[in-house]
Amino acid sequence: MRCSRCSADAVIDQPYRGAHLCAMHFKESVEERVRREMHRQLPRFGRGTVAVALSGGKDSGVALALAHRYFGRRPTVRIVALSVDEGIEGYRSGTLRAARELTESLGVDHRVVSAREEMGTTIDRTSEELRGTVPCSYCGVWRRQLLNRAARDAGADALVLGFNLDDLAQTVLMNLVHGDLDRLVRMAPHRVRQPGLVPRIAPLAGVPEREVYLYARLKKIPFDHGECPYASRASRNLFREVVWQLEEAQPGTRQALLRTHERLVARFLADGVGSLAPNRCRACGEPSANELCRACEYLEVARAASPAPEAS
Repeated sequence: MRCSRCSADAVIDQPYRGAHLCAMHFKESVEERVRREMHRQLPRFGRGTVAVALSGGKDSGVALALAHRYFGRRPTVRIVALSVDEGIEGYRSGTLRAARELTESLGVDHRVVSAREEMGTTIDRTSEELRGTVPCSYCGVWRRQLLNRAARDAGADALVLGFNLDDLAQTVLMNLVHGDLDRLVRMAPHRVRQPGLVPRIAPLAGVPEREVYLYARLKKIPFDHGECPYASRASRNLFREVVWQLEEAQPGTRQALLRTHERLVARFLADGVGSLAPNRCRACGEPSANELCRACEYLEVARAASPAPEAS
């Protein structure tokens, strides 16, 4: 195949756009889509601190590299990368190495937050205590809270997440299937600022997962290829497969799901539908829609299930 824009060999086909692109035009295409999303989700931002959630995988690595590219020429904007060590043996150490390699190459401040230190437990330990609960349930909740705290402590005005087009389309479909309007409204990118929560943006929203991977390889962005050992148990896997099948049969399905989400959220906010966590958690003080936030709910359940220490 030849590139749709020049005579060079194409490196990727884009059925949803009816195009084939060579390496140069493909990289330009990704960078332009991210630039537009940055401008749309974080308009007129010329001074302050931007935090980037950096797991060490391909998505967060590309998000950091492109955030650095976007804000790099602005001396009044500071970038800080935030990684969470949830305590997953044999997995997180590799991703943190990749994260350190990338931040050092870019000259970006890198901070690692430990679940063991901040919450007194790890995902591995909790998975033993709560054998009937899928680890992704509490892992995601704790990681979001730890990232928010770290971003707030860093004085960040926004938190960049590495969610790609596939991730967001899957999340929209999951929330629609579950009828969860509150979570649909709270999805990144945030449209409404809320006290205590650093607004999250998703500049890779227009870039499919396989294109994120190809961009990372072409730009030689270091990232870890490992998969979390608990990932196979995630309920998201079903929705990932469904979205893939829909996209194969109807190219453009992922973009359509995102457009649907944007229109629904605009309508919900106009009608006052959807909770934006107006309260504070009685245990940790973080924003919460209920008396106890989900992170603390899981902590209490895990502590109750933890075996009592043996008497000396």
